[in-house]
Amino acid sequence: MWDPDKYLDYGDLRARPFHDLVGRIGAREPRRVVDLGCGPGNLTGTLERRWPGARIEAIDSSPEMVAAARAAGLPAEVGDVTEWRPAADTDVVVCNAVLQWVPGHRELLRRWVRALPEGGWLAVQLPGNFAAPSHALIRELAARPEWAGALDGVVPAEDLVQPPLAYAELLADEGCVVDAWETTYVQRLGGGDAVLEWIAGTALRPVMAALDPGDWQRFRGQLADLLAGAYPPRSDGTTWFPFRRVFAVAQTPPAG
Repeated sequence: MWDPDKYLDYGDLRARPFHDLVGRIGAREPRRVVDLGCGPGNLTGTLERRWPGARIEAIDSSPEMVAAARAAGLPAEVGDVTEWRPAADTDVVVCNAVLQWVPGHRELLRRWVRALPEGGWLAVQLPGNFAAPSHALIRELAARPEWAGALDGVVPAEDLVQPPLAYAELLADEGCVVDAWETTYVQRLGGGDAVLEWIAGTALRPVMAALDPGDWQRFRGQLADLLAGAYPPRSDGTTWFPFRRVFAVAQTPPAG
């Protein structure tokens, strides 16, 4: 289960990569715009405002997220991105912070761009911080004998997300014009256990789901101690959290 309210903690910081991604899409009057992994729909609404003439399609695998998006007035549906196929009039596909949950997503990207119409746009963003202390410490703790049995195969590997060049090559090989890059956002987080609270809304969801409530609280407490050493708070109580993101925007070849 995903908690829309928890996910929206630090909402402005989570939104920034989305806006940087969508800002590189050059579509002017798309017929259909799809948000794959729409979450609670807070960012899908910006797509409606940018392209008011487009039909908006919003999909998320979490019923809780879809319920929140519908409550905000968006036409969201529960669906699996691995099974999604673009309709014939799909001119823009946005997939923001989703594919890190999808093993084998390289083939999914190939399938999507092959199915888009001529001149269609695909924009993806993936968290690229799986080697950072925030995630390395989750793996380290999960590998300890106390947790290894319950968490075997639950925590993502370090190389789950590839460098921008790998996605640029993949999409260019499909004939697309590609813009790929990475950005490290140095985020200033407030509150106690700031980095733990950040990853609790995303990276730690599979861990929490795999443990009973008592074990989850013990794991969380142990991880908090490790993270405090890796991300010491400033004298004012805030914490710097560098967060790397990987982006790729591709346009399929136009007619002629």
